[in-house]
Amino acid sequence: MKRMYKIMVYIILLSMCFHIAPYQPSAENSVSAHNAVLIEQHSGRILYEKAPHEKQRIASITKIMTAILAIESGKIDQVVKVSPNAIGVEGSSLYLVDGEKIKLKDLVYGLMLRSGNDSAVAIAEEVGGSLEGFVYLMNQKAEELGMVNTHFANPHGLDDHEDHYSTAYDMALLTRYAMQNEIYKEISGTKLYRMPHPEEKWDRVWKNKNKLLTNLYPYTTGGKTGYTKRAKRTLVTTASKDGLDLIAVTLNAPSDWNDHISMYESAFSSYKLTKVIKEGEFEGSNDPYYKHKLYVKRDVLYPLQEDEKSSIKLEAKLLKPSENWGDHASTPNIVGRINVYHNGEVIDHVSVYYKKGADEGGNGFWNKIKGMIFSFLGVRSNG
Repeated sequence: MKRMYKIMVYIILLSMCFHIAPYQPSAENSVSAHNAVLIEQHSGRILYEKAPHEKQRIASITKIMTAILAIESGKIDQVVKVSPNAIGVEGSSLYLVDGEKIKLKDLVYGLMLRSGNDSAVAIAEEVGGSLEGFVYLMNQKAEELGMVNTHFANPHGLDDHEDHYSTAYDMALLTRYAMQNEIYKEISGTKLYRMPHPEEKWDRVWKNKNKLLTNLYPYTTGGKTGYTKRAKRTLVTTASKDGLDLIAVTLNAPSDWNDHISMYESAFSSYKLTKVIKEGEFEGSNDPYYKHKLYVKRDVLYPLQEDEKSSIKLEAKLLKPSENWGDHASTPNIVGRINVYHNGEVIDHVSVYYKKGADEGGNGFWNKIKGMIFSFLGVRSNG
């Protein structure tokens, strides 16, 4: 009896909801950037923000879009012939040779590690057919990703157009999307890359300009640097620790390396990626037809602070069992879904599946306790 009481107390404690508020750095950890945002990769939750939707010049972090379009073009292993248009582009350069033949993948490495503007033009001409054609693809992709305050005018970020801009938040959205691509992740996180030079005996060796990745912050997994006289210092980085994957963006940041480390350290010490819903058996209905027959196929994860409460709510909506289902074989595979709410807004949802025959969802002590937790959290069922 005493043990059961302890279990019930534990369940009630778990079922207390969480109040969620973005982390804001204290005065001693203030961010130097004019614009900044920190988001969690899996959920997209904003953990810190400073004028994140203000349109600004973005310099070479533009090349994140150039890189992901090149990777998704289906031409990544094709050989590109470098045109005269790519030679001598101002700013950082790979010093490509007119007419040289180079793999598109190598151009993307040079683009991301050394920020080659000549590489950006060569990529644009190959993937888009022309600079104008590639810019069209850039803006089309931005629209698809919901980058509503972004407009691209070139593939490199140089200050040669007045209508080339984005926001800290939009660049975080882009990076979150790009980091789902394994080739992009590999290239973005590469510290050193070597390839043969077409006209010399020595190899080209490109060291990543992202100092957080190469030596300043051990949890860094990738990113892109940027600078022009008008945009000032811009920086996108990614970092991972204890299962928490973060994306930081700063625009016009005099102390961008320190800004990113400060945001990361504060978030890593404050947040944990928490299982809001656990994969397996779901006991969200009192209907005997559904007893021990419902399950979900994946976890729902969300970054939470230890003391957060009352803003995560779960709601289960289930189909009413029908006479036409007869035996269990006629029951639909999906019989409902669970909505996950944060401050009244749906942040995720999972389908609820019906077990037919073999035990697909598992059972045992944890799943029984989990079903009780759902009840205490206020999961409602229709049917």
